[in-house]
Amino acid sequence: MKTGDFAANPTGQGSRVDGIDLLRGLAIFYVLMNHVNIRLLIAHVPYTAGIPDQFVKSLVWNGQEGVQIFFAISGFLITSISIRRWASLGRINLRAFYRLRFARIAPLLLALLLILSILHYAGFSHYVIPQERSNLPRAILSALTFHLNWLEAHHGYLPGNWDVLWSLSIEEMFYLFFPIACLVFGGKKRFIALLAVFVALGPISRTFWTHGNEIWAEKSYLGSMDAIALGCLTALLVSGIAFSRRALRGMAVCGAAILILCLCFEQQIYEWGVGRHGLYMSLLALGTCLMIAASAQTKWKSPRILTPVLKLGQYSYEIYLTHMFVVFALFDLFVHLGKRMSMVAPFFLGAVVFSSILGAIVARTYSEPMNRILRGRTKRPVNIEQSVGSSNIEVVPAPQ
Repeated sequence: MKTGDFAANPTGQGSRVDGIDLLRGLAIFYVLMNHVNIRLLIAHVPYTAGIPDQFVKSLVWNGQEGVQIFFAISGFLITSISIRRWASLGRINLRAFYRLRFARIAPLLLALLLILSILHYAGFSHYVIPQERSNLPRAILSALTFHLNWLEAHHGYLPGNWDVLWSLSIEEMFYLFFPIACLVFGGKKRFIALLAVFVALGPISRTFWTHGNEIWAEKSYLGSMDAIALGCLTALLVSGIAFSRRALRGMAVCGAAILILCLCFEQQIYEWGVGRHGLYMSLLALGTCLMIAASAQTKWKSPRILTPVLKLGQYSYEIYLTHMFVVFALFDLFVHLGKRMSMVAPFFLGAVVFSSILGAIVARTYSEPMNRILRGRTKRPVNIEQSVGSSNIEVVPAPQ
């Protein structure tokens, strides 16, 4: 391996990275499957009877894992894009950074909060916030100040469309402090040391520091920051080193093996003690980062047969924020039709298809146009970024 061209442009200039989009697509697919599964369990539909437990777990119980994949991607992209935009993390322009983040995140988030507020006041089923857990002003405040995860950990789960915002609370808190940390820890070694601390604290935060709170074990800030930090470290690595083809193939193989192990054989991993010590999610993030690094430097192109998964990944932010509207609508239809077992498979398939369509429509007609308006059009070549909390299109001028 050697230092090379990736130092200035680790993700590839002017194009999406198919490998990253596929990881996003996989992640949002797992989120969708998990949320459909939860509705079926609440309705006491025994649709898993006779199906091997390991198959069920690997297909419909990986929603949390999907979000962890998103976190790793987010850390990689925001770091690599910042390096490309400002040449050095120590030269980040705070005002520009926050303006670009606001332009991408705020339009859809604010629109969602407005719609959810109307549905709450109108008393629509699935959208009313239980009084014993919170109230509408408190929920809005928590979403806008990035602590909805804390609110749920202390008062219980909010309705599904609100609950998905827990991950944004973590990711936007990262975006809030990331540029400041880059300026304060301007030296590369010091910044790497800071990231290493977050990686080390992740497993501890998911186990010893939860005090028995299962929601906080899944949704704490530090418990998710290890994936983001690993993504940042991966960006720093590929920005300074051009790996050989052989090394990249090794990364891809190892990353794929780790992802398959984590997503399909979680029970076995826990039996090895990895899960009990909080290392399971760290291992998943590591596998994701290996895949990201290989994809970023090889510029691998996906076969056309995987185009649907790519599209899922390209619109994952919009799908993530809006998919519960589809899930609830299809669930009500499923119940209305008598909760027939023959309708379970169409329920899962419909949730994926219609959530994808809705996400694409929202992206093309609202969030992407608003993003361009708020940040201004650029005449320079563009780059792309996407993550669960600030996803889809990120227009990045070439460095001056």
